[in-house]
This record gives sequence, structure tokens and C-alpha cells, in this order.
Amino acid sequence: MPDLSGRVAVVTGANSGLGVHTAEGLARAGARVIATARDRARGEEAVGRMDGDVELRVLDLADLSSVRSFADGVDEPLDLLINNAGVMAIPRRETADGFEMQFGTNHLGHFALTGLLLPRLLATDSPRVVTVSSGAHHAGKIDFDDLMGERNYGPWRAYGQSKLANLLFTLELQRRADAADVPLLATAAHPGYANTNLQYVGPEMAGSRLKKLGMRVANTVLAQSAAAGALPTLYAAVEDLPGGAYAGPGGFRESRGAPTLVPMSRAAADEETARRLWEVSEELTGVRYEFATAHAG
Repeated sequence: MPDLSGRVAVVTGANSGLGVHTAEGLARAGARVIATARDRARGEEAVGRMDGDVELRVLDLADLSSVRSFADGVDEPLDLLINNAGVMAIPRRETADGFEMQFGTNHLGHFALTGLLLPRLLATDSPRVVTVSSGAHHAGKIDFDDLMGERNYGPWRAYGQSKLANLLFTLELQRRADAADVPLLATAAHPGYANTNLQYVGPEMAGSRLKKLGMRVANTVLAQSAAAGALPTLYAAVEDLPGGAYAGPGGFRESRGAPTLVPMSRAAADEETARRLWEVSEELTGVRYEFATAHAG
């Protein structure tokens, strides 16, 4: 890790798993970290164990009013935004705004947050936005006719769609930043198979003890640690990379190993889908990216 003294970073979902280790890594390198959590008590417990300059702020990405409130409270230039928080393969639920929970949290919440923080990011010389996706994006498809899974919902289908959306967003964000001639860099990362509590939430919500036990066994036998899973995110955050770069583990099937650049699916590079998704996301969230205004401010 390079020296990050004087840099300010926001890390979403920093109360557990990958987010904890991402926030810790940045703070130990000298950055001032604004760590976010939906639950204040859990967030305070996590931040209390971290070394360095780390401040907790409450943010619920499944509630656009919370996203706006958080963004309004950030009154300083930002060097780095890590869009890390997420939910995985849960039974169908809806956000406070009526969105399917996985699409609403993993994609729309971060889309709105990034847009609202854009003026703070463009107030620095070389801002960077890192969005955490997943290898599951390879199975993802953006179903514009049923984005919220109201007619045909599957937990893993919805998760794959949201993670594909993360990559489409990253590449479109970079294209729009380049077109506006602003110095923002957008990258993405995935953790491989990392042992976090994310895998247990779906089985718990579904009331399946058997699935939870199976996930626990797989996590113990096959997964790398959450600390190792956070390394691709840190790599995407600090390495000298091109816009749109995608980092992941370099080992077997990108499930573990040292971070490196890895390929995206062909669907992730579809510019027409990305453009349409961006327009739909603006309509759904009410957040529009004003690059020129933000940069001038």
C-alpha cells in the first residue's frame, strides 16, 4: 500500500466482512476513512477495533432518503469512494423505495450515492470510485422488462443481475467522465470466494438451516479469508490502473490468490445496455450526474 496520508475515503458496508478489511487497509496506509454501516451499534463495534483515523456514519443503501442524508453530511473533498456494501441471494424483499432489495441496494443505492457525492469527488485532483462486483456477474442478465423481479424472481438470478449492473455502471461512469474531461477514475473489483457473513444471510432469511450449514462448511473448506478477499478492492483503489479496470484474485478460477486484473463478461462491456441502465437508474433514483457543474464547483 502506498502512503495515503491526506486522502479521504468513504467505504460503504464497513461494519463486517470485506468492508472492515478495506477500511482498515486504507486507514493503516494513512487515509482518513469515513466508514458507513446501516446499524450504528454494529458499526461502532467494528470501527472501535480499527487502527487509524476512522469515523463511523450511518448509511442505509436500501433507503434513498438515507443516501441523500448521508451525502448531504459530507462537506469535504473526497479522494476515494468504495462502493462495497451489498446483499446476496436473499428471498425477495423490497427497499424503502419499492425496489427489489438486491438491485436496489447493490446497484441503485450506490448509483445514487456516487452521483450525490460527485461534487466532493471532483473537488480533488485524482478521485477514484471503486465498485465491488462478483464473479456471479458472468451469469447475470439485465432484464429491463422485469428489473424488480416482480414476475420471475430467483435469489441468484437477482444477485447476478445486480453484480452485472455494478460493472456496467463502472464502465459507463468512466465513459461519461472521459467525455466530460474530468479526472475521475472508475474501477471495479471482486473478492473471489471469501469467507464472510454475506453467504449466511440468504439461508437465514429463508429459514433454511441445511443451506446455512452447507454454506458454513463450504466457507470453512474452500473460501479464502475476508482479509484476502478485500485485497482486490484495495488493489483497484490504489494501483496505477486504467479506467474501467477490473481486479480479482489471480488463483484458481479467480476464487483465491493475489490480486490482479481479470476479464469481465462480454455482457458487462455492452455499451448500449450500460447507457440504457444508466438512464433507467437516473429515473428510478432521481439522481442525475452533472459532471461539468460538479467539476466547476
